[in-house]
Amino acid sequence: MAKDYVQIDPRDNIIVAINDLPQGMSIDLDEGTTVLRENVKSKHKFASQDFNVGDEIYMYGVLIGKAVVSIKKGEAITTQNVVHASANYGTPTKKIAWSPPDISRFKQRSFLGYPRADGSYGTANYWLVIPLTFCENRNIDILEAALLEKLGYQTKQDYSVDTDALISKYKKGATAREILDTPVVLSREETSKNRLFPNVDGVKFLRHDGGCGGTREDAQVLCNLLAGYISNPNVAGATVLSLGCQNAQIEMLQKAIATINPNGAKPVSYLEQQQSKSERDFIAEAVKLTFVGLMEANKIQREPAPLSQITLGLECGGSDGFSGISANPALGYASDLLTALGGSPVLAEFPELNGVEQNLIDRCQNEKDAKKFASLMKAYSESAIAVGSGFESNPSPGNIKDGLITDAMKSAGAAKKGGTSPVVEVLDYAEKITKPGLNLLCTPGNDVESTTGLAGSGCNIIVFTTGLGTPTGNPVAPVLKLSSNTKLYQKMNDIIDMNAGTVITGEDTIESMGEKILDHIIQVASGLVEAKSVVKGHNDFIPWKRGISL
Repeated sequence: MAKDYVQIDPRDNIIVAINDLPQGMSIDLDEGTTVLRENVKSKHKFASQDFNVGDEIYMYGVLIGKAVVSIKKGEAITTQNVVHASANYGTPTKKIAWSPPDISRFKQRSFLGYPRADGSYGTANYWLVIPLTFCENRNIDILEAALLEKLGYQTKQDYSVDTDALISKYKKGATAREILDTPVVLSREETSKNRLFPNVDGVKFLRHDGGCGGTREDAQVLCNLLAGYISNPNVAGATVLSLGCQNAQIEMLQKAIATINPNGAKPVSYLEQQQSKSERDFIAEAVKLTFVGLMEANKIQREPAPLSQITLGLECGGSDGFSGISANPALGYASDLLTALGGSPVLAEFPELNGVEQNLIDRCQNEKDAKKFASLMKAYSESAIAVGSGFESNPSPGNIKDGLITDAMKSAGAAKKGGTSPVVEVLDYAEKITKPGLNLLCTPGNDVESTTGLAGSGCNIIVFTTGLGTPTGNPVAPVLKLSSNTKLYQKMNDIIDMNAGTVITGEDTIESMGEKILDHIIQVASGLVEAKSVVKGHNDFIPWKRGISL
């Protein structure tokens, strides 16, 4: 790219500033020269024509807003002069032809995965400990304390803070100012990996605040999600703790597992506390059953697997004005490569597809999925409106500050993660991914609720693009962070894996960056490189209760 500004699509009537642009600067466009009427910050946009009140504003070739005041050519586009607007959508309007990318570099490649009984392959090998209700979270804490360190799994990098220096000052009568001026040494501690079970990547504890209270539907959705986690290719088996009287019953979970994965039985131990002799006996039995499960899981070893066995979650969070022109389209190209190789990329976050619905509807291979997608989007929108909100409330303060001022603008860039390939299936929350090719999965826009849903539907690896930085991870699916700009990567490279800012500076094209992303995915899927979210122990897990979460 390596320009001061860019018009993303010929139909666009606003221009993106790549660098800070000064007032009075001349901008040469196909339509002629535009002189900036004010300073325009990097990642923000300016008008390439005059707008009257109500005029439509386009970016990425789609409607993203309308002018609420007159805007002169060369003025900055802001929340004061533009409001969200998006195009109407309906049944398929045209058949979109797809030309697959060149996959010759990857055709003979494979990854080293863990084989499962249903024919899938995991990029990791985990044992889960799951509470069916929040009442069991304390017992989960005890199990974690009893197992992780003794089995050699507390090996993550962490920071030791010299709190003793502050205590010493306080005891000597130091003031608040003196405490704040006291140097506190942050030392990084690393313990060596000495796992008792070397073929098991970890024991993960899925704490949550559900399972009882709420509605019966909440309990069913939770059980469907937990069944998806147990069925995920990255999971060898599970220990499930039940209190006994909660809405989310053991039988409900068992039926969900049988429905989701009838041909891939995994060892699952179920314990009910109200049927135990005592809490002590209950916990002791859970520890022993988990230990036996780990013995079996340790027998599984990595073996070569085709790239078609990668189910790739596509996620973005903390997005900025560069996300839609660097990280997201580069991930979209990697998504297209994976589709051409027989894999399954999965595009989620339905509130962040507002404004590009018609394009996705036209890409659906069958009318049933097109109708399902339209129905899910309309139901989500109506539910948001019913509580006094709407998709237009999606952009966060951080999004707006860094140039994403309407939901449609944000969505048009976010959808780039899905590349250009046909949509093979549309799935509701917690439904299992079964078809190779691009899938659409209904999740909320909230980062952790969405990544939780992606893993619950079967994703065995996730790439998460970000322009502002986020430490989000997942208990079972490695989450790779991809920055949209080099400044962020340099500042937060302890939690970010890859940098797509090289697209902005011109060192990479969308295509070359997409190939680098797929290369890195293969390395992580093979266990040769650890995702930084895994290194840091970011195990974020928030089930969605189907309420409004934008």
